[in-house]
Amino acid sequence: MTGLVVVVAVLAAATAFGLWRRARDGRVTEARVDDLLGPDELGAALGERATLVQFSTAFCQPCRAARATLRHVAADTDGVVHVEIDAEHHLDLVRRLNILRTPTTLVLDGSGRIVRRATGAPRLADVRAALPV
Repeated sequence: MTGLVVVVAVLAAATAFGLWRRARDGRVTEARVDDLLGPDELGAALGERATLVQFSTAFCQPCRAARATLRHVAADTDGVVHVEIDAEHHLDLVRRLNILRTPTTLVLDGSGRIVRRATGAPRLADVRAALPV
């Protein structure tokens, strides 16, 4: 009987964690870092309105979906640029910005200040809503 209780408790905990993670995955939130990123760190020029910085790794499946979404927004919106950074080759930047998983997207304003952040593949509408005015 004790084994059954343990199995049910583990399944309930795993289900709760899965639901929590699904609800948070890709959600764009306010950035808690007051940091500036420039063209030297990004390897590309900043957008006039915003820069969408995506941290990816080579074998990250959700990174492909994030890449497509961010490229779409950058192509359709004036003054917005998409920059993809390989997290494995920029560990100093990953540590400095507390990037814990890929894909992670940072939304920078025109001056390079981080204003929003998303962990996981963000939704198209959320990315558009996160752009500075």
